[in-house]
Amino acid sequence: MDCLHLEKDGSITILIYVQPRSSKTAIQGFHAGALKLCTTAPPVDGKANTAITQFIAKFFGIPKSGVTLKKGDQSRHKSFSLKGLTLDQAQAALAEI
Repeated sequence: MDCLHLEKDGSITILIYVQPRSSKTAIQGFHAGALKLCTTAPPVDGKANTAITQFIAKFFGIPKSGVTLKKGDQSRHKSFSLKGLTLDQAQAALAEI
């Protein structure tokens, strides 16, 4: 998966393309080398970032504290750091979509 990268510290970086104010919060496949994630939250006051963080944590089965926004605070193109799972586990979860 092009959207997943293993870092030197053992964490995983995932690239996400966000579509805010959608009718539902869900993964919609892939877009330009990133996971496309739609969220009902508006891109105001970090609400969309919070909703995405919670969704990612639930999807991968890791605590919210294991998901950190690295880049893209005010952009649709975001980079998150995931801790608490292996690259194989992350790839297996994404293979099911």
